[in-house]
Amino acid sequence: MKNKIFSTALLAVLSFFVFFACKEDTDDTTTVIAPTITSFTPTNGAVGTTVTITGTNFSATAASNTVAFNGTAATVTAATTIQLTVTVPTGATTGKITVKVGDYTATSTDDFTVNSTSSTAPTITSFTPSSGAIGTTIVITGTNFSTTAANNIVTINGVTATVTDATATSLTVTIPAGATTGTISVTVNGQTATSTASFTVTTTTTASCTSATTVAAKVACLADAFKATLTSTQIATLELSLTKANAIKWSNLPGGVSIRNGIEFSTLTATQLAAANAVIAAASGTTSDEGYSEFTQIRAADDYLGTIGGGNGYSSGKYIIAFLGTPSETGTWMLQFGGHHYAQNITFSNGQVVSITPSHQGVEPTSWTSNGLTYAPLKAEYDAMKAMLASLSATELASAKLTSTFSDVLLGPNKDGQFPATKQGLAVSSLTTAQKQLVLNAMKPWLQDADDATGAAMLAIYENELNSTYISYSGNATLTNHADYARIDGPSVWIEFVCQSGVVVQNQIHYHTIYRDHTRDYNGL
Repeated sequence: MKNKIFSTALLAVLSFFVFFACKEDTDDTTTVIAPTITSFTPTNGAVGTTVTITGTNFSATAASNTVAFNGTAATVTAATTIQLTVTVPTGATTGKITVKVGDYTATSTDDFTVNSTSSTAPTITSFTPSSGAIGTTIVITGTNFSTTAANNIVTINGVTATVTDATATSLTVTIPAGATTGTISVTVNGQTATSTASFTVTTTTTASCTSATTVAAKVACLADAFKATLTSTQIATLELSLTKANAIKWSNLPGGVSIRNGIEFSTLTATQLAAANAVIAAASGTTSDEGYSEFTQIRAADDYLGTIGGGNGYSSGKYIIAFLGTPSETGTWMLQFGGHHYAQNITFSNGQVVSITPSHQGVEPTSWTSNGLTYAPLKAEYDAMKAMLASLSATELASAKLTSTFSDVLLGPNKDGQFPATKQGLAVSSLTTAQKQLVLNAMKPWLQDADDATGAAMLAIYENELNSTYISYSGNATLTNHADYARIDGPSVWIEFVCQSGVVVQNQIHYHTIYRDHTRDYNGL
């Protein structure tokens, strides 16, 4: 009997310890979900450059994220579950970025390019105006700035400001919320210049349009602010009637206002140009190397062509901005901006964005290096089209191939409404789920040139029409030679990408692209 009682007591004690041991193990277990990397910015920089990595499932504790640049460990200085701030480490080389959380590692799709540290640091010689309220636009003059706005980190007494336009010698910046009186700093490739004088932040409110609650309202507000900087003669040049004849006046060629509507950038003062660029930035997307960033890079490509023998016809000053109709939140009007290799036609009606086509982008050369930085504004478009075609089997490629050859896009300027009557190529309905996603991915870079909300809305429309969409190509599916061509043609969407022989850089190809919508071009004008 005593043995039985002892056994029962021993079993109870053992059960007690097993229960609490299991409970303790369960409480200490943390579930780790694999991280992902969706983007990083900037896409290149020298050792010491601050890089922001965006994705999912990061640890909010900086030390719990292990980040490496092509295998070289980096320091994480700030962390949330969707964004990491890191510094390019000493010894880093060009390659993929990896983020490890727990036992899971995410690897970036694209390489981060490590630039050699420039022998010449940026300098600040002056800025104007010397004072202003939050939202004031200022122009910083100096040397060795990056011609890509996003690659210049500007702070006002330590508070980061938005750079809306950039050349090697001038930056246009908006005074940010929270800024206080103090010096201005510009950091490029990890090297920083600081002004000798302070910028004085005043309490007077300016027309920053920050209270606008929609894209259309903000663009209209900024359009009015831009007009307020102009003379009556300039406004008459800028603002024209909303007619089909005016709407279709855009081009892929150099030539400024001789072949376009509106007012040319070269005729504007620094303050006026900053106000014009604020309108354009508000109407454009914010994705890295798309939207406003892409616009500034393609303008920079023209400056580059001008310096290597293209002549004075190639210049960022030859770009234009035009209003067709009177900007407002209630009426209908169109915003046009562009120049050589760039054209946007965005229509607003009753406070909504109702059309973002036709939209044209091209670039020559496809990539170039300036001030130690490499630019390739249409790389995402090229990569996405190439990936879409690369997913096809030999049989699918045969079905997708067109018999015609194309030395340029089919529906460029002055080709409005001339869509082929019959769909050609390979039906997307016959593709796998993964291949269909690649078709959608191929559309995104063009849609991301519009403001983020409109681009996402249009993608949803095109996704619903995906099974009635066709893809095709001509030449080589690798898109590397003259006349290599790719197309997406749906009930609504129409996108073309073509390789052409170079005009100024004649030993290389360059790109022409067009994005149209079968039913929405010019809002049906």
